[in-house]
Amino acid sequence: MVNMVEAAPTRRGLLKTAGALAGAMVVPDAVSAAMRATDAKRVPLTSSSLAPVRPAPRVVPSSPRVVRPELMREALAAMERHGSRLALRDRMVIADFSAPSNQARFHFIDLVSGKSVSKLVAHGSGSDPGHTGFLQRFSNKNGSNASCEGAFLASDYYVGKHGKSQRLIGLDPTNDNALARAIVVHGAWYSNPDMIRTHGRLGRSQGCFAVGERELAEVFERLGQGRMIYAAKV
Repeated sequence: MVNMVEAAPTRRGLLKTAGALAGAMVVPDAVSAAMRATDAKRVPLTSSSLAPVRPAPRVVPSSPRVVRPELMREALAAMERHGSRLALRDRMVIADFSAPSNQARFHFIDLVSGKSVSKLVAHGSGSDPGHTGFLQRFSNKNGSNASCEGAFLASDYYVGKHGKSQRLIGLDPTNDNALARAIVVHGAWYSNPDMIRTHGRLGRSQGCFAVGERELAEVFERLGQGRMIYAAKV
């Protein structure tokens, strides 16, 4: 993993952002073009205790969009709501489950540099029983094999049946069973781009955020530990 220099934002900026985002859109290379911040050290994590930090920086969105305004507003509100649980607030990931699985809908938003990168990500088979490529429903129940919605804290790494994976802690009532359900970030063959070329859509996970095998290292580097994933269908 590559250690990256983090930025310590101001609280006033985030509070101004909610109003600024109304009717606005976020772009792949311009979430904010005029952002300056001081350095913040990476905070070690465990799945049970996390150090509080200061709020995220102000975001100045513009057009054309990569994340729809209403979804961006929800994600920023979640970051504010769960700020004491997030060790790093310079970046976040938004999973837009309104989009089908053949679109890059896993958006890595850098709130400091203004850049964003979007990746393919699979949803759970229980969320799409007919394998249409569209998420139909969320579930937080054991055995549902469905994706769950809400804010997740990116926690520690481990090696399991899917190889190197990253545990997620659900921060909302809609996903607070994520750790017990082993809802994680991992790589999978059925999330590789060639699935779209041959089948028109990705395969399905058991509720995990499954990304392409060749994308996993970059996903881990961009997400890191202590940041937020926000998943929703808005």
